[in-house]
Amino acid sequence: MTAPRPLSLHVPEPGCRPGDTPDFSDFEIPRAGAVRRPAIIEAPEDMRDMAFSVVRVLNKAGEAVGPWAGLLDAEALRKGLRHMMTLRQFDERMLKAQRQGKTSFYMQHLGEEAVSCAFRMALEDGDMHFPTYRQAGLLIAGGYPMTDMMNQIYSNAADPLKGRQLPVMYSARDHGFFTISGNLGTQFIQAVGWAMASAISNDTRIAAGWIGDGSTSESDFHAAMVFASSYKAPVILNIVNNQWAISTFQGMARGGAVTFAARGHGFGIPSIRVDGNDYLAVHAVASWAAERARSGLGPTLIEHVTYRAGGHSTSDDPSAYRSKEEFSAWPLGEPIDRLKRHLVTIGEWSEERHTQALAEITDEVRACQKQAEANGTLISGRKPSPRAMFDDVYAQMPPHLQRQRQEAGF
Repeated sequence: MTAPRPLSLHVPEPGCRPGDTPDFSDFEIPRAGAVRRPAIIEAPEDMRDMAFSVVRVLNKAGEAVGPWAGLLDAEALRKGLRHMMTLRQFDERMLKAQRQGKTSFYMQHLGEEAVSCAFRMALEDGDMHFPTYRQAGLLIAGGYPMTDMMNQIYSNAADPLKGRQLPVMYSARDHGFFTISGNLGTQFIQAVGWAMASAISNDTRIAAGWIGDGSTSESDFHAAMVFASSYKAPVILNIVNNQWAISTFQGMARGGAVTFAARGHGFGIPSIRVDGNDYLAVHAVASWAAERARSGLGPTLIEHVTYRAGGHSTSDDPSAYRSKEEFSAWPLGEPIDRLKRHLVTIGEWSEERHTQALAEITDEVRACQKQAEANGTLISGRKPSPRAMFDDVYAQMPPHLQRQRQEAGF
């Protein structure tokens, strides 16, 4: 009898580390317009192919091609471009503010602007989003005042959350933006529960849940999938695969699955991968999933394939775990440039108009920042009253909190 061979443990490794040459040769990218557009009534088992390809609309020449094209007119595209440009300028100003000590923390959206901005324009007012900390584009594209966003970031006296949330964990009920949680994954199951409640009450509104590739390893992800599948909840479940979860590459959370979207198959949920840097593709796929949900056909799982160009947060140094050249080598390009090129190609934009729009947006963001900083920042100005820590917890304040408030002199 031969001696048993010793076991070994497989530890996934990224293809590129600091100092290496970025290599995305194993990333199969279909040509724009090549992926079919299923009917919304198509059974999940008949569209398994959608989880292993990538829906793309914009080609290298800046043209919109294929069955997912043609949903947006030029005015809607120009509006989408401005939304993304505004989010990027907002990011730049708030990142600098954090470096200046005006806020304690910030998280960028650099390279991911199309995901949230395009998705928001595919849904309706009244629908509810259960986001992570990297979907501020839902607020900007939805018309939420930037000054109020900045007040939340600065935790100043005008902060509608009264300083009780981390700076980027916005909450805006009237804009369909559920309070962001620092406990990763919770919003996925919450989105399903909200969608189920909407169906139970015979409402017309649908929900959208958001999760990052790293958080798909949380148990709430799987619980959400079970409930969404079992009850055919009117919900869109979004996975933003930006290749990196803090310092851990996507292979750790994906496990043995070929794609994140393929995880939907085990739950009988139709699953689609989309080019997250293609504004038109994201909007088209989101519109398809929304129509399916509103038609009573249940959930859809969408994997947005994109790339986190900046650090995970202002507390992160990505150069410690990935190549500095990786974003420039990312084969799906950059979302603002791609939509701009498309508008130029169809004669609805120009370099001069882009320069003018950028100047206007920059002035608008600066004006909002000036207004917000007049309300206070982390290092100066007015702050929320400490009394606020006792408010909005109970409908009727219990005696022990009343005593604590009195002892604190509030």
